[in-house]
Amino acid sequence: MKVTVIGYWGGYPEKGEATSCYLFQEKNFSLLVDCGSGALASLQNYIDLKSINCVVISHYHHDHIADIGVLQYYKIINAANDGYALPIYGHGLDQEKFKALSNKQATIGYEYNPNEELNLGPFTIRFLKTKHPVDCFAMRIETADSTVVYTADSSYMEEFIPFSKDADLLICDCNMYENQDGTNAGHMNSKEVATIAQHSNVEQLLLSHLPHSGNTNHLIDEAQKYYNGPIQTAYTGFEWKSI
Repeated sequence: MKVTVIGYWGGYPEKGEATSCYLFQEKNFSLLVDCGSGALASLQNYIDLKSINCVVISHYHHDHIADIGVLQYYKIINAANDGYALPIYGHGLDQEKFKALSNKQATIGYEYNPNEELNLGPFTIRFLKTKHPVDCFAMRIETADSTVVYTADSSYMEEFIPFSKDADLLICDCNMYENQDGTNAGHMNSKEVATIAQHSNVEQLLLSHLPHSGNTNHLIDEAQKYYNGPIQTAYTGFEWKSI
């Protein structure tokens, strides 16, 4: 499996960058997880848009879905060349937002059941409902030889520890510094993220959904006090490959 960070900012993109968007690739199958603001401009540096096989959405906040509409325009304009409707998977707990995933046969929305596994090409996805102001689902994405967990947006939950158990990579919402409490905002701080990584025995921790204030390098310093493994802050083009 290969994972490429396309966007990683929380809320809005910094200049020339994007909010949450991650490209998962395995055996010529390309899965896009979330599609935030600025994602499509960044994504084209790493893949031809017609090569995307499907998209999975964690929740319907703008910084995770803003470029879905732009992706739909791409598919409408290039329908004759691409020749297929792009499947976009989302939860059905907000039917208005879910229905917007379908557009003129260019994209078709499919409702995933968060209580069941979702099989897409070589990927098997399991879901965990998070603590966030809107319905949101973390994802455990597995292939035959590797596992990546994406927390999406959430405040701290003990359930993340068994959900992330022995993952090769944990992509974790780290929108707060150690001395900040993200409970009401539905986000985690560096201590909480590192605690999950340590107790779930993950191989590597990637801090994402980063804050716009402060020095984000300090998030690593803070997390290292609670997690013994390798830690990296996300950046555009960060690439992880299973060994």
